[in-house]
Amino acid sequence: MNLAVDNPILNNPYAEPLRYWLYQQGQPVVMDGRRPAGYYFKARRTPKEQFSFLTDEQFVELEEVNQIRKRVGDWRKAGYAGVTTVTRRLLEQWNNPERERKLFFCQREAAETIIWLTEIYPREPRGLVIPADEPHDAASMAKGYKPLKRYGCKMATGSGKTVVMGMIAAWSILNKAAAPSDKRFSDAVLVVCPNLTVKERLQVLLPSHKQNYYETFNLVPQDLREDLGKSKFLITNWHAFAPEDDSRKRSVVQRGDESDGAFANRILTQSLSSKQNILVLNDEAHHAYRPAPIQDSEPEMNMVREEREAYKAEKEEATIWVSGLDRIHAARRINLCVDMSATPFYIQGSGYEPGLPLPWLVSDFGLVDAIESGIVKIPRMPVDDNTGQPIPKYFNLWHAINQSLPPAERGGAKKKPKPEAVLREAEGALQQLAGERKQTFEDFQQSNFPVPPAMIVVCDNTNLAQVFYEFISGEKTVEDKQTKKKKTVFGTGRVFPELLQNSEQLAPTFRIDSRLLAEAESATGESKEDAAQALRHKVNTVGKTEWDGDGDPPGQDVRCVVSVAMLTEGWDAQNVTQILGLRAFESQLLCEQVVGRGLRRINYDDLSEPEYVDVYGIPFEVIPVKKRPVNAPSQMKESTLVKALPEREDEFRIEFPRVEGFVFDVRERIKADVRRIPQMTVEPSVDPTETIVRPQVGYQTGAPTMLGPGNVVRQTRQEFYESVRLQETEYAIAQRITSALANKPEFEFRARQLLFPQVLLIVREVLNTRVKYGDCDHREIGLEKYVQLITERILGAVEPDDAQGEVPILPRIERFRAKGSTSQVLFRTVRPCKGTTKSHVSQVVLDSKWEGSTAFQLEKSLLVQAYVRNDYLDFVIPYEFMGLRHTYVPGYIVRLANGLMLILEVKGLETEQDRAKYAAAKRWAKAVTYWGEMGRWEFRVVRDPADTAALLKELHSSDRHA
Repeated sequence: MNLAVDNPILNNPYAEPLRYWLYQQGQPVVMDGRRPAGYYFKARRTPKEQFSFLTDEQFVELEEVNQIRKRVGDWRKAGYAGVTTVTRRLLEQWNNPERERKLFFCQREAAETIIWLTEIYPREPRGLVIPADEPHDAASMAKGYKPLKRYGCKMATGSGKTVVMGMIAAWSILNKAAAPSDKRFSDAVLVVCPNLTVKERLQVLLPSHKQNYYETFNLVPQDLREDLGKSKFLITNWHAFAPEDDSRKRSVVQRGDESDGAFANRILTQSLSSKQNILVLNDEAHHAYRPAPIQDSEPEMNMVREEREAYKAEKEEATIWVSGLDRIHAARRINLCVDMSATPFYIQGSGYEPGLPLPWLVSDFGLVDAIESGIVKIPRMPVDDNTGQPIPKYFNLWHAINQSLPPAERGGAKKKPKPEAVLREAEGALQQLAGERKQTFEDFQQSNFPVPPAMIVVCDNTNLAQVFYEFISGEKTVEDKQTKKKKTVFGTGRVFPELLQNSEQLAPTFRIDSRLLAEAESATGESKEDAAQALRHKVNTVGKTEWDGDGDPPGQDVRCVVSVAMLTEGWDAQNVTQILGLRAFESQLLCEQVVGRGLRRINYDDLSEPEYVDVYGIPFEVIPVKKRPVNAPSQMKESTLVKALPEREDEFRIEFPRVEGFVFDVRERIKADVRRIPQMTVEPSVDPTETIVRPQVGYQTGAPTMLGPGNVVRQTRQEFYESVRLQETEYAIAQRITSALANKPEFEFRARQLLFPQVLLIVREVLNTRVKYGDCDHREIGLEKYVQLITERILGAVEPDDAQGEVPILPRIERFRAKGSTSQVLFRTVRPCKGTTKSHVSQVVLDSKWEGSTAFQLEKSLLVQAYVRNDYLDFVIPYEFMGLRHTYVPGYIVRLANGLMLILEVKGLETEQDRAKYAAAKRWAKAVTYWGEMGRWEFRVVRDPADTAALLKELHSSDRHA
């Protein structure tokens, strides 16, 4: 078998799978039979083991699912014995080999499983037990809520879950019509989904819909279709379950909290009348779970603000969704919940181990099964590159970027990496992937495909998304310096501008506003903000040539989507051909969820022909990751919550600028000793210029391997090289340096006239004399990582050529993290702490007695208005020592009563490195003070905490006399 060219597709999508790919010690092998249902746990690797090919993995079989699968298979082969007459007719309809539009095997199996569990299993359980979903919180138990019967069906994205929902609804409704007293069946169907987009897509489940799936997919015999009209349907999103409480309304009668009966009437009565015995279909049901009891009352301590908001939103969604079902069950009785999901696993924020399956899972046809059956596109992943590293950089890009960033730019438990630094390190991957998209675009044009291919860039946070959006589209929102109002300007995009650059007439690059989109998707009938509604329509029509609105679909011409986190569920664009992941992927579950948004096929006529989507930065390995065991509560030290206190915000909040560098306050003439600028090298060992990709099939552990089915493809940056000119790069660097030097608005015009020509000459000299290109194409220098490096080196060398005396310096402020604040402090510690009264932050952590003594002095001094210890505050000062760049973390920031901001260090012995730190801190304070935007700053060192009072008095006195 030639594994380099074998087709990854092994199975007929319309028949039960007969073979599957299995990696044994890194070698791909085709196995006979059906892939067992299960999931993987993999122990976290230590830094020394991270490149090991032999990882400690454990396959956990879903025993109940495999047992059900076998029994349903035997029942199928035996001719579906024991079913009702209606059910038999439906099964014959679905399995008819003469059908014009055949159903996938996975669709038939999922529906068969629910039928078997309802009509056959109760008579022959034979030891099989499927756990119910039991309420475990005190409030639900106090109300006596009963367990919900839930059956979960795992079906890969693009495998037709909505059709299965139609099959199950038809089976239940038609059986109820034939036997009204049979309580196993329901003719009242409640469909619950995660957002408005999915709600609109699911309208095809209504028998009255003009494009209903019962007719479109020929799910019901012609003579039974009239009986579908006897049913009652309600399709809603979970937001409708949010309880109403009018106790704050001014009225004579206040109802207060809704009773369960009132809740059920409000939600159901208009569509389901007073129906009892309800069938519930939960779509994207991995959001519908009961959050686990949390031992730690602050589980989100190490999350940044956006992550904490997502965590809380996830818990709120799950709680409202399931509690709503509990209340309906109590008032109207739910006969059965069928849960549909591509990833029916507990997710981050649930309180359970992320990746554990929902316990009521009964059917499994996952992503890998869908790939092997040709139902979805095949992700094509990096397996090698020319850096020489064992793990190709673009395989786990976020990890590689964070490992390469210096501490001042790196993310961590409480902060995100600097967006411009991520762009610098990721641009090679972006340009290479966009080059592949350009080739795909030309292929689409030649085949007269009606819409262009789409590329998705999935970002970690809003600031990062904004940086990449501006870089790709050239579109920015800036403040008009005269009117002080925001306005949109269109510049030159840096990624194939002829295809992706935005203008007033066309916007091929589109950024999703996650907050606004969430608002639009949560609507339950009220009027919605026009901007949010327009955004939702544009997102949902990417790759579409037709829609229900007027004119052309608003998303028809979108070629690149920049989003935060992953795209909304229900997004079903078929034209995605490239995906770039720029965020942490801590579980394979998240990998599948994100990549799943781009796996819908373009062509469904010939499923034996594979389709591919190129994926960088989303590291598929196995499902899911098992964390190291934590200590038992009795073994854990007592911890203290240290946080910013909201009630002290106005009086004690302290802010500081984030400074990334300095420039001289130059005016007309500049000079630079180019010979003193360090030599720079352009080389693929730093960033790959060639990447090898191949299809990802089967479950694979450890490092990516060249072995496997499907063609191995070599991807380069040749398209990027052909899109840029060296002269353009020279001008771009010169413009960036000039903008940094033109540090005050009144000097901007003169800077462009006087400084730019001088800067351009310096740039050209540096590129010609201080850069080694080796075997790389010289146009590689146009990548942001080299542009930033050259810009910083030249800015550090430029000085006035006509200055008299000492020349002031100005700080260069980070764009997206311009200010830091005490408001961001939130962490737990087992170190001893001391409470505060003059600090926005609740505690001072006592690493030594000096911290306590210093805090005492600051608390008692009448000259101190506010202070904060620099612990998890992320206040750092860049400095150089022994030729290397470092970051200095001062001890305290103090705001004196006279407004002076004091950076205070308490230190006994002093080393040479300390002296380098202190010199940098004095320079920082001097530059920020001269800048003038954030007040006056001083840096001082005291040798003993007792000297603090004298220093404060000195600063107060000198400032007063000044």
